[in-house]
Amino acid sequence: MSRRTLLRSIAVGGAALAAPSVLTACSTDSGSGGSVSNAGKKAVPWPAYKPAEGPAPDLAPTAEGVQAGYTKYPEKLVRAISEKPGDGKQKIRVLTITYGTPPKPAGRNGYWQAVNEALGVEVEFTVVPDADFRAKMSTLMSGDDLPDMINFGGGYVLPRESQFVKSRCADLSEHLSGDAVKDYPHLANIPTYAWEGMGRIAGRIYGLPVERAKVQGAMFINREAFDRAGYRPGMSAPDFRAMAREASRGRKSALGASTVGFFGYLYHAMWHGAPNQWRIKGGKVTDMYGTDAFKAALEYMAKLRQDGSYNPDATSISQVDLKTQFYNGTVRSMTDGWGAAVSNAQGIKDEFTLDVAEPYAVDGVTPVYQQNRGCFGYTVIKKASKDRVKLMLRVLNWLASPFGTKEYELMHYGVEGTHFRYDKAGDPVATELGLVDSRTNLPFPYLMDAPQPLYYPGFPDLTKRLHAWQRKVVPMLVPDDHWGLMSDTYNRQSATMDQIITDGVTAVVAGRKKLSDWDGVYKKWRSQGGEQSAEEFLEEYEAAH
Repeated sequence: MSRRTLLRSIAVGGAALAAPSVLTACSTDSGSGGSVSNAGKKAVPWPAYKPAEGPAPDLAPTAEGVQAGYTKYPEKLVRAISEKPGDGKQKIRVLTITYGTPPKPAGRNGYWQAVNEALGVEVEFTVVPDADFRAKMSTLMSGDDLPDMINFGGGYVLPRESQFVKSRCADLSEHLSGDAVKDYPHLANIPTYAWEGMGRIAGRIYGLPVERAKVQGAMFINREAFDRAGYRPGMSAPDFRAMAREASRGRKSALGASTVGFFGYLYHAMWHGAPNQWRIKGGKVTDMYGTDAFKAALEYMAKLRQDGSYNPDATSISQVDLKTQFYNGTVRSMTDGWGAAVSNAQGIKDEFTLDVAEPYAVDGVTPVYQQNRGCFGYTVIKKASKDRVKLMLRVLNWLASPFGTKEYELMHYGVEGTHFRYDKAGDPVATELGLVDSRTNLPFPYLMDAPQPLYYPGFPDLTKRLHAWQRKVVPMLVPDDHWGLMSDTYNRQSATMDQIITDGVTAVVAGRKKLSDWDGVYKKWRSQGGEQSAEEFLEEYEAAH
């Protein structure tokens, strides 16, 4: 699945990619932010990082990026906020993507009401389904009526997105840069790599990243079904293909893919040795799509499809519907965002063991894995008075309350006795109502969240499995060197460029184009922004290094 995925759910729960026509209708005003390049600009310092103190983990993190693991919930929670962000009289409007179902109105939604009460602010929340996000953002960004806060999440890269942010949203540098962030201690708990992944615009800080683990996404698998078909972690690529074919008997499909998953091409490309989108080294930029490794991955995926290993509706099914197929066993695996692990475990309801595939081995290739941008996306604040901006930052600071606090519990699990109950092990387990009135359907954590631990209430074995998997895979992580860099061309043309790639990948894998046609697809991508973007990314990279 694509880098933006993240799957994006990545969070989340589903994958996302931008389409070519997204913001071509933007007015001159909405997109006239001018150059967004950082080259030649004096960059403000990143916020001073000060990690929050919290409960000791059961499974230790590593400096490389393995997350802290908790097999049980902290026995004693603390209060993170002494005063509510608002006084009970303010109203704010916010917008995020969602991978869930539409939430009930605030008047009938106890979760929504409880968070509003804790914030001391009436939050008017617009949630936009993944499938509608591009069209909604096109309308929003070309109009005059902006919400107070917008999360650019789900991994989308929208045309002229940075220009829009620079012209229409508040410059937050004076509030967040350096030691200024200490006024918002939970925002200071956001690690520097997340800010770097978000990037500056023209040397300034315009957004706040919603931190995510360095592992971007995963191929979640039905472990019993894979094992019966002969799966072994780290098996060879030919053996993986044979296993997938075996797991696809009886009207089942070993490999689930959706309209925004594009046959999981990013995973297969990197497992064949391609760069993670963009590699900048020794004064040279190498993109993923022009490499022999990428073409080898396309050929491999086309063979998987010819074998019948992909679900037959891979080019038409949504990520949400794909999840249903995975949960009921119709498909045996799916690519999804790392943050979707717990919702996937809940959806399966113990029908099988949820696990994550390790990269298969390709002859002559060192196994690598995609490193995340470091954030699900970022949240911006509409231009407003200084006091109004500070209110928004206080709200975001509350939403960033760390694991082990009452505030974190409320936002992630809701109200005890209504949305969750403690089980015998002391874990907060969702009630039936809590599965509906929840952070999935009303995604406050997509506006802002604390750095995430590996903790899955009611699923301690899942925590252990994923921690062990991370210890194997995190040393394989390879970054995408363009994250945090600005390119005027890429900001204008990224949607068109992405559509060229994803259309081409889908056509080749689905058999509508031959592998030899890929050279023409790549040439078109280069001519419509790929070549110029590479030059601008290199200029930015060299200026920053």
